[in-house]
Amino acid sequence: MPLLAMAPLVAAPLGLLSVLFNVGESQPLQPTGLQGQVLVAEWRTPWVAGLNPDPAIDQILAQYLAGLAQQGWSIPDQGIWIQTGDSAIAQHQGQIPMPAASLTKLATTLATLKHWPLDHQFETLVGFHGTLENGIVQGDLVVQGGGDPLFVWEEGIVLANHLQSLGIQQVTGDLVIVDGFTMNFSEDPNVSAENLKRVMHADTWNNEIRAAYGNLEANTAQPSLAINGTVRRIPSNALPAETTWLVRHQSLPLVAILKAMNIYSNNVMSEQVAALVGGARVVTETASVMADLPPGELSLINGSGLGVDNKMSARAAVALTTALQRELEQQGYSVADVLPVSGEDVGTLIDRRIPATAAVKTGTLAEVSALAGMVPTADRGLVWFAIINRGWAIPDLRVQQDQLLQAIQAQWGVATVPAHLSTKVKMQTPDYRYGDPRRNVDP
Repeated sequence: MPLLAMAPLVAAPLGLLSVLFNVGESQPLQPTGLQGQVLVAEWRTPWVAGLNPDPAIDQILAQYLAGLAQQGWSIPDQGIWIQTGDSAIAQHQGQIPMPAASLTKLATTLATLKHWPLDHQFETLVGFHGTLENGIVQGDLVVQGGGDPLFVWEEGIVLANHLQSLGIQQVTGDLVIVDGFTMNFSEDPNVSAENLKRVMHADTWNNEIRAAYGNLEANTAQPSLAINGTVRRIPSNALPAETTWLVRHQSLPLVAILKAMNIYSNNVMSEQVAALVGGARVVTETASVMADLPPGELSLINGSGLGVDNKMSARAAVALTTALQRELEQQGYSVADVLPVSGEDVGTLIDRRIPATAAVKTGTLAEVSALAGMVPTADRGLVWFAIINRGWAIPDLRVQQDQLLQAIQAQWGVATVPAHLSTKVKMQTPDYRYGDPRRNVDP
């Protein structure tokens, strides 16, 4: 099998690298225990089709690791993989599973594509149990959830308006919620149910709802659907057979749900999405097959990345990201449509200095800072990378991650992604707007 060993960490020429990594300004943060060690990174595996080391990138990576060592971080606890096409360019501890925080969402996103097409929409059914006469339901309003992980205030406002357009102005009974409905990323189904009732009448709105209303199209009505009773939750097997269904509320398409989930690294959304596909075990198994991962390099306990027991190698993170690209391009999309893009999306990228048009996923725990994705370059095209850092100074680690990517792009030339990889899914544009009334359709 092929063998590549990176040069030991020795003092590299200063200049550009010193400026990028601020080597002269680093301050020790904790003991390291690296004295006298020779740091050698190597891999022996047929999993990567080709090995194509680049001495300049080796030097950049060595300087990056030297900076971490100077700050006091344990170098064996840092995982890095840099790849172009099918060729690994440089790596450090790249095959070692490490806590990867929200890089776990790469696996959740990939596994989801095995279950549904990107235009899939989750449906929430709304109807009533009783009679409807002169705008008054003598009975209960019934809502049956369909797993929509992105039902937010805006969706509730336009749903209430639609019900009023169908002639419902008042409900004498209760708001009955059937299992499977969540709202505003709440982990408490009772809170979701109460939120839905509140959003349906503007007199009960709080400031948060009024702010969400401001995101809707101009001249959107403020609903006044009065529900006299309380909120009740029932299991699906208790749903009255004589329920009259009025509307199917369709979610945003799956591709936009995944984009929103990853832009904000929303843990509740990702846990819900993972549950919909079968849970952490199914996510792990499905993503491992789809990405052709080496055995043992992906181990998950949930779909969000919360907890240090969610582990993957930097190599696996790159494999998950490139597998995402292969799956997405079969449906006319790219990783830019499900991951945040530098210079376009804010969310977790606020205050980051990642090269423009790079599509990336961040990950953060108390002592983990991770970053994976792709950066465009002029000479080598798309560079796929993963960086998994263990350390407590999260802001410092993020800055140095960004500087590493800047240095790689400076070495191979600044570029933007080709047109077919540019972002098509832009949240809060007409096709991907929260609260689009066109997604309320006949049952």
